[in-house]
Amino acid sequence: MLGSFEAHALCVGLVVLDQAARALRIRALTGALGHPLRFGEALSTNAIGDAACAVTPMRLGGEPVRIASLLKFGVPATACFVAVGFEVITMWPVIILSAAGIGYWLAPGWIAHTAPLLLRGLARSWVWLALVVVGSLLLVLLVRRRVHLTARVARRPWRRLLVYGRRMPPGVVLLSAVTTFVNVASRTAILPILMATLPDPPPLGPAIVGSFALLFSQMALPTPSGAGVVDLGLLAGAAGSAGGAEVELLIWWRFYTTFVGVALGSWLAVRVFGWEVVRRAFKGKGKGKEAAR
Repeated sequence: MLGSFEAHALCVGLVVLDQAARALRIRALTGALGHPLRFGEALSTNAIGDAACAVTPMRLGGEPVRIASLLKFGVPATACFVAVGFEVITMWPVIILSAAGIGYWLAPGWIAHTAPLLLRGLARSWVWLALVVVGSLLLVLLVRRRVHLTARVARRPWRRLLVYGRRMPPGVVLLSAVTTFVNVASRTAILPILMATLPDPPPLGPAIVGSFALLFSQMALPTPSGAGVVDLGLLAGAAGSAGGAEVELLIWWRFYTTFVGVALGSWLAVRVFGWEVVRRAFKGKGKGKEAAR
């Protein structure tokens, strides 16, 4: 069992480590393209993008806002796209390998001890589950009607990105992979640490599996930050039994993995772009060229 003060201190440290690692990653990528960022600029770019990802359906706001931020800091448009796109290219293999490792070593324990608990919890909350599923499907349909992107249009920039990616220095590729692993590990560790404060904490292995699944399923869920689906999963026992402290656990986990990023990113967005541009963007009236000024 871990003390409350120690657990929250560790969580704060993990949030700082995550932000620093990702700032180093985008700074290294833009530097390799001949347009180095200061650390504060790199930190602001990621934090603003995190906030946009967290509050928009299907994370649609994240990458455009990050590119707008890089443009604001003087990085040319082509370099912005290459840096952000190459970051995605190096991110997914690390996430997939991490999922494979966690699945191989820890998933059997999760299936044996935690999956039955999750199924029972979802069965008790079937009404809420049905509402969340229907709401998510409606949101997908709404977004697809408002956002049009053909496969042909999408393939063109990725072909250009692959050409630039082949020229990326091996050291930068390695640093990008290492910092991505730090990002994955630090965010995954938050929920098991919080659960370690419980009087009867669940086994560490299932808690890690549940934490990883709850975090990175958000990248595929249509609601902002996986709202509804992820929260219901945690409350139902996806990471193990919380012994009646599920709501408090959810609040603290959301605080460290979502709310801190949204607050930091919103504050930095106002500092970088100005309040008027942020206000107009929030209302859907912002222009891309305004954000890039």
